[in-house]
Amino acid sequence: MSPFGPFSRPEADGPTPGEIPGLRGAPVRTPVRGTGARVGPSLWPAIAGRLATRQLWIELYGLPGYSLTLKGSRDTGFACTPRDFRPVDPAVGKNILSGRFILAGASLEIAADEDPFNRASPNRAFAVDLHSFAWLPSLMLQGERGAREAVRLTLAWARIFARWSPFAWDPDILARRAFNLACAARRMGQIAPEDERLRLADVVARQARQLLRPPGGVATRAERLVAAATVGCALAGTTGARIRKAALGRLGKALDRAVGADGGHATRSPEAGLELLLDLLTLEDALGQLSEAPPEALAAAARRLEAALEILTLPDGRLATMQGGGPSTAERVAAARGQDEDGRKDAEVSGAVAGVTRIRSPLLTVVADAAPPAQGAWSARACAQPLAVEILCGRDRLITGCGWTPRAADRQGLRLTPGHSTLTLGETSTAEPLGGWKGDLLGARLVGRPVHVTSDRRDGEGAVWLELEHDGWVHDFGLLHQRRLYLDQRLDELRAEERLHPAPGQKEVVRAIAAPWAVRFQLEPGVQASLARDRRSILLRGHSGRGWWFRTDGPDVAIEPSVHVDEGLTRRSLQIVVRGSARTDSETRIRWKLSPAGAGGDPT
Repeated sequence: MSPFGPFSRPEADGPTPGEIPGLRGAPVRTPVRGTGARVGPSLWPAIAGRLATRQLWIELYGLPGYSLTLKGSRDTGFACTPRDFRPVDPAVGKNILSGRFILAGASLEIAADEDPFNRASPNRAFAVDLHSFAWLPSLMLQGERGAREAVRLTLAWARIFARWSPFAWDPDILARRAFNLACAARRMGQIAPEDERLRLADVVARQARQLLRPPGGVATRAERLVAAATVGCALAGTTGARIRKAALGRLGKALDRAVGADGGHATRSPEAGLELLLDLLTLEDALGQLSEAPPEALAAAARRLEAALEILTLPDGRLATMQGGGPSTAERVAAARGQDEDGRKDAEVSGAVAGVTRIRSPLLTVVADAAPPAQGAWSARACAQPLAVEILCGRDRLITGCGWTPRAADRQGLRLTPGHSTLTLGETSTAEPLGGWKGDLLGARLVGRPVHVTSDRRDGEGAVWLELEHDGWVHDFGLLHQRRLYLDQRLDELRAEERLHPAPGQKEVVRAIAAPWAVRFQLEPGVQASLARDRRSILLRGHSGRGWWFRTDGPDVAIEPSVHVDEGLTRRSLQIVVRGSARTDSETRIRWKLSPAGAGGDPT
């Protein structure tokens, strides 16, 4: 399969070599070509190390007697019930009791007393949720019957996967399974017979012991250690105390690497920060039930994440969708902030977190990506979309991105530059996901030439000026992209200019005299867009029905099909595309603005 996933055309109808198909439904005249990026010297040590150790761990953990090293005391009980603050959909558990697993948009039916593990899953996303026990919190809402079924399914999984296997015991899948089991195990043990309770405790302890062992990438190390520590809180006696001590002893250093001083996650994904915060809140709750104070590093990281979440939560109660982070849900965000959905005036917040800059007026909220994507192991969820913007008009999210997250692993092309609301030059991308055997080995890291981004914000009386610039197009075209945003806070009007201009010191390089450009504005699913007769103005209406005019002086303006990923599922949407051609030896400017409909001078 292409490293960019199944939205590639079939082989017989495939793109020419070196070309990546555009977004599904996009016109044929806008293909997205590969960057031609090569794996640099900095990546070869990681490749060599991974090649040297991967087979070693597979051979070691696959030995017939390896499971004996995970055994512990048989008299382990449960000490507490850690509280997972995430909202839970009870429908998932009800369907399971009826013999139907509905996970990641797919379903699997099983007969009574059977299990879903020893059979083929509908797709990989389903299998990930199944083995992560993502269904367990919902099943535990179904009372005693749900708890009994949870015990049966957990022990069935343990019988089938008692021996280590690369997928079922994948470190990230293992972390989520251990976390979910830790939050439910005590209640499960209360309704289980003594022999099943002991077996359940042994299964949970094994998960945590394996989490404390290699391998496992640095980008998810903090999440794995939090899961192990949560299990250590849930288990009673010396078993729980040892696991808890080992995990907490390593957690501080991992959190320092994962959470920046401003509270941004090292991946730069707002959603990754939210999920880590929810895990830390659960661990704090579990330690509180044991009357233990959380380590200082844990408490400090949680407070930084909470402060960052205030800026990254937009007026509709959801997150900014940048760098592989989806919007999540208003309920999930509110749970992390300890409030109900409408408990805060998010429109009144402005600032920057991990390079995500937010400016506002009474009715407009603008979020811009003002930093390069994450590097190395942290870039597995990064996106090559410099200077991308997201715009909310009131509580209506009008302009956004395609919403790619790691849950949509088969939609890697949405990580390319056209997948968000920014400018594309030459119908290429500034970077692309690592594919082929290297991607299988290291994960879909983002590879390409380093991108440098500058940002300058100035606040005046009744206005905010934000000027951003990146050099991602310099190597191929010799041009810098500058995005200037001027937010008139009195008129609730956003005026913007895209400027392509030659980079200093690049004139001696021979290049094509011109290159096509396209400025895309991805629209939230459900947003209505109507092109006016002047072919330069588009009326946008969000879910509230309020109208906003998008205007531009670009030579070619069109409304085209696009896609949007929501909770791992792909939905139809629209995009505004402004096209033209830029000379590589001179300056090109494209202006656009967004203003409320109903004011004087509305187009017809």
